[in-house]
Amino acid sequence: MTESHPPSTSSEPAEPGGTSGLSVLDPPGFRDPAAPAGRPAGRSDGPADGQPDGRAPGELPGGGEGAGRAPGAPGAPEGVNPAGSAAGVQDRLAGRLSDFTSLYEHTERLARARGLAATLDAVLASGAALLGARRALLVTALPGGGPSQPVGLGLDRACLGSLETVPTDQSLLARLLREHDRPAELQSYDLARDPAIGARLRELAGHLGLGGCYGLPLATEEDGPLAAALWFYDEPAEPTERRRELARRYCAVAAPLLAKQLDAEKVRRTTEALRRGLLPDHLPRPAGLRLAARLVPAGLDRSCGSDWYDAIPLPDGTVGLTVGSVSGDGPGAGPGSAPGAAAAMGRVRAALRAYAVLEGEDPVSVLGDLELLLKTTEPARTATAVYAWVEPEGRRITLAGAGHCPPVLVTRYGAEFVETSLSAPLGVLSCWEAPGVEFTAERGDTLVLYTEGLARRFGPTLHVGQANLRRAAADAPRDVRTDPERLAAHLAAVAAEREAAGAAGGPATDDLLLLAARFE
Repeated sequence: MTESHPPSTSSEPAEPGGTSGLSVLDPPGFRDPAAPAGRPAGRSDGPADGQPDGRAPGELPGGGEGAGRAPGAPGAPEGVNPAGSAAGVQDRLAGRLSDFTSLYEHTERLARARGLAATLDAVLASGAALLGARRALLVTALPGGGPSQPVGLGLDRACLGSLETVPTDQSLLARLLREHDRPAELQSYDLARDPAIGARLRELAGHLGLGGCYGLPLATEEDGPLAAALWFYDEPAEPTERRRELARRYCAVAAPLLAKQLDAEKVRRTTEALRRGLLPDHLPRPAGLRLAARLVPAGLDRSCGSDWYDAIPLPDGTVGLTVGSVSGDGPGAGPGSAPGAAAAMGRVRAALRAYAVLEGEDPVSVLGDLELLLKTTEPARTATAVYAWVEPEGRRITLAGAGHCPPVLVTRYGAEFVETSLSAPLGVLSCWEAPGVEFTAERGDTLVLYTEGLARRFGPTLHVGQANLRRAAADAPRDVRTDPERLAAHLAAVAAEREAAGAAGGPATDDLLLLAARFE
């Protein structure tokens, strides 16, 4: 196992390069592909290949007046072959141009990656291409220290799980994530037979067919270690110095881009935690009623609002069921502004719970009070909602909707819409009013309340999506229709499949949400 550390910095002036004139093409620190390992291009620290006196390739002997003159020019030493020198210069330029082109292509691909997962995949794939490897493993650094769940290239889930069993003191990735004394690179010609490798890693290398290995940290001066990557060869092997230099330069470019993606992922996770924290952490279990819910938030960069669901146990033993969606142009609202919409949703849901406790058996009054609050405290926002007062013992339901999708009642015979009266969303008209709907369900029926985001995933328009949603509920297997948890999972899965197939007509801009209640 070879472990290289960054060279110590020095304030001494750098030694002048060779006088052949080609060193001006080299960025600082970029090695000449033809130079032996350990010596930068144009340096004459020791004898170079084919130059017993230590001259750089193409440099003339003497270093005096003749130094730097082209072969064949007046004063050039006898015996120098002008044609051979020109061919060497041409080959060197061609190799350097090829390196720059390859780096440009891979860094451009990295810059086009969207999201953390795509960025990590690009780092693994490009690193493998530059190093000539076939498999790879990468982990990011957790905030409290230590590696995250691994991401693999050419490694299935079983292989990743096996590699996670390597103790920390034997882990090469852990070495690359050190805050202090972090190696600049790690290299092993044969993992299975390297005495510097821990016993568990040697065992896994033999079992998984891992040969040589090369590893690099991805770190920035401001953020420290961000991630660590290992690339594996199928046979005992090690990358050439030229390949290692390309990989190091690529990772130097990738590290700051990865830092931005990690920051964005942190914001996304924080926002998702906020949104879920504003919703029920569990559903009640009233006698005679089984409840299930599903929520899949839209992406932060596309979200136009925030949805809620709730099941509210009322003092008289009945239950209030509600789903709804907040949108509008209030502070922090608009596409890509899920935090502002989520905060507004939390305020609206909290108010609705209070109104449900006060006058829950009258859904029209509940939504009317909510509309007045919305216009008073959230004047730039609107909301759609449906509220249902449910008496589980008698299976009686009274509901009202405000510009919301009609619920679906799933029975033993199929599925049908519960048609609510046409009404505007809350906060649109000077005075909202709509009649309620009363009906009685049969034992075994399931009432499905959902938001627009679910319906739109079932079709290119809202009307088509609602029809396809009703059909999917009706066509579900009988054992699925009789279990609200399985029915909710089934509808969410079908919606995801249709969206992936392009049936939704574009990326989702609304949350996917549904609440199912089955009468026992």
